Parts: sequence; C-alpha cells; structure tokens
Amino acid sequence: MNSPATRPWLTVLNNAPVVLFLLLLAVFGALSPKFLAPANLLNILIQASPTAIVAIGMTFVLLTAGVDLSVGAIMFVVAAVGGKLVLGGAPLLVVLAAMAGVGLICGVLNAVLVTRLGIIAFIATLGTQYLERGFGLWLTETRAMNLPEHYTRLASARLAGIPLPLVLLVLVLVLAHGTLRGTPFGRQIYAVGQDLNAARKAGVNTRWILASVYVIAGVCAALGGILSLAQLGAVAPTFGTNKEFAAIAAAVLGGTSLFGGRGQVFPGTVLGAVLIQSVENGLVILNADPYLYPLITSAIIFLAVLTDSLRSGVLTRLGRRKIRVEETA
Repeated sequence: MNSPATRPWLTVLNNAPVVLFLLLLAVFGALSPKFLAPANLLNILIQASPTAIVAIGMTFVLLTAGVDLSVGAIMFVVAAVGGKLVLGGAPLLVVLAAMAGVGLICGVLNAVLVTRLGIIAFIATLGTQYLERGFGLWLTETRAMNLPEHYTRLASARLAGIPLPLVLLVLVLVLAHGTLRGTPFGRQIYAVGQDLNAARKAGVNTRWILASVYVIAGVCAALGGILSLAQLGAVAPTFGTNKEFAAIAAAVLGGTSLFGGRGQVFPGTVLGAVLIQSVENGLVILNADPYLYPLITSAIIFLAVLTDSLRSGVLTRLGRRKIRVEETA
C-alpha cells in the first residue's frame, strides 16, 4: 500500500510534465509579457508540430522498450528527396507522396534489421542514421536548396481557419491515441513493452508488433520532415540533426518510460514537445545567448531521464511492498 509520505511524491512524478509546463509558463511569463500573448502561444504550437509528430512515432517505439536513433536522418533524406523533386518541377502531391514513401521505406529497413536480423535497436538505428544521412548528403551534394513559395506556403496554409501544421498534428494525434488506447494492436504494444517473453507466450505476434512500431516511426518522421521543410523553406546539410534526441526527450517528458510498457501520446508526448518548443521560444523572446540553447535542451533531456528513473524506482519499490503485504496476509 502507498504510504501517505509516498503519495505526494508519486503524484508529482506522474504529473511531472504538467508541473514543468506550468512552471515554465510562469517563469517566462514573468520575465516577458510577450511570451503569454495568444499569438505567441499559437506560434509555439505551430512550431512544435513537427517535433510532436516525430515524437508520437518515437513513443510507439519506446513503448516496446526500443529506440529509434534514425528519425532525424529520415527527416533529412525526406527533405532532400522532396527538395530535389520540387526544384525539378514535380507536382506537389507527387512530392508529398514520395516524401511519405521514403519515410515508409526507412521505417521498413529499421524493422527488418531489428526483427529479422535480430540486431539491437540502438545499434541498428544508429547504423541507419549514418547510412541515411550519408545518402542525403550525397543526394544534395552537401549544398543548401532553397524551395519555392508554392511549397513553403504549406506552413502558413489554413484549413477551416486552423493552421495546416496543427491540423496534421491533430490528425496524427487522434489516430495514434485511438490506436494505443482503443485497439488490440495498441494493447499488444504495451504488453510487448512490459514483458516481451510473456507477450509471446500469450500468443502475441511480437515480431509483427516490433516491426510495426519502427514503420510507424518512419512515417511520422517523414510527416515531421514535410512540415519542418515547409517552415524552414530550405534543405541544409544539418537538416534534422539531433531531432531524435528532441523526440525522445518530448516522449519521456510526457511520461513515456524508457523501459517500455508505460506512456501515452496525449497529453503526454505532445505536452513534452510543446514544453521543449516553449523553452526555445522563451529564450528567443528574452534574447538569450544562442549558445545557451543546446545547454538548456540537454538539461531538459537529463531532467526527463532522471524523472523517468525516479518514477520507475518508486513504482518498483511500491510493487515489492505490495507483494510483501499480500504474502504476509
């Protein structure tokens, strides 16, 4: 049973994303009234959309106790292919379909390496990260490509008065949340993350589940790359660099466990992505030293991992205590 002294700490740990987000709003709002302006808050949501979509895909992988270090490189390859096609005069729908297809192929490659060849996810996706970034550099000849207005207009387009990036984020979010919470497939993802061997003995096709989450992550990385490219308007050799860490941080900040089996995309992962973007936005408004950005981002990642470790440790101790009580009874 939970002791009265433990309950408050457990509540804080389980709601760490909300606590951090509210604290962040209070601090930046006090330092600059512009931060809490409705227009700026909307801008934060729009700018956070690509990272949130990539992080949603990453959440599927993390729930199975895996990791995908290649999503940033997938974004780069997707942007490189899209940039080449746009500048080559291809129709916009063809460009978008090709970009999504590249993400799908990259996800399938990761799935094959992890499930068919049995390579540890960390090593497999680290290898594909270098492979895909190298291919992207070869494709672009390490040169920046500035895209025409008809593509960058996607970032400012509106559907029924709602910015298109937010529309895409909501669609991905609803589909992902519904899948995880309301389908047998989603429940099997949690089961695999909690205990792979037990899930296999229960009749779950664990290989199919593991393969599926890497494909989902690849497609989400492609969608994030499409939006990010529209917002930036150019493909640079550094496009997508370190996005995998931002995605992992967003998911873990949102309550997804690095050990698998626990987490949710809403409000968890999305709130984590918005939190990270809010930090960057607040630093820009305060005209902080740009060299502080990576330091603060790394501090957020460390805090996310520390929070997850503390939460897991507390839950483990509570579980053991509960077992002892039941045995004694």
